[in-house]
Amino acid sequence: MSSDLADDDAVAPDDQPEMADLYEQLEDLEEMVDSQEVREHVRETMRMAVDIGSTAAFGRIIRGYDRADVAEAVLGALLFGIPMFVEGGTNEVGAFIAGNPLYFAGTHVLALSIVISIIYVADIQDVRVHRPLFGLVPRRLVGVMTVSFVMAVVMMTGWGRVSWSDPWLAVCTVSVAFVPMAIGAALGDILPGS
Repeated sequence: MSSDLADDDAVAPDDQPEMADLYEQLEDLEEMVDSQEVREHVRETMRMAVDIGSTAAFGRIIRGYDRADVAEAVLGALLFGIPMFVEGGTNEVGAFIAGNPLYFAGTHVLALSIVISIIYVADIQDVRVHRPLFGLVPRRLVGVMTVSFVMAVVMMTGWGRVSWSDPWLAVCTVSVAFVPMAIGAALGDILPGS
């Protein structure tokens, strides 16, 4: 009889609450309470929930952006970028988009769209926007894009893949390497879940 009761009360795996559900309920509770003392207790509980949820690589709530995130983005950018530095096709594509400014713009829009999709849309991790720049731009997005582009410039220049005597061609060639590096940086940043 107890086994029948256990089967009836079992929750389907898809219906089980996740840490993100708990965090959202605590955020709602924080907004509803009037007492500052109770509100602080709810915030402390939220911090504890984040700490508990951060013991696994997946299913964690990701907030903030710090130097550990930058290091993860650098590693991801390098892993995806090194093949671009040694491949001659990168220079060929760079020369092509240098002659087609619309494709140059499209390359950057593509990179931005993919990074936003990986971080915020694909639901790989529960990534929260924390203290956005100018109240609008997520720090994580700016960090990932900046790290990727800077690493592309440094590595492409350092390995002699671009010559800055023709700056437009160099920027276009760096932009070609930047796209996969941005994807790698986004994945490198969120997969460890810090």
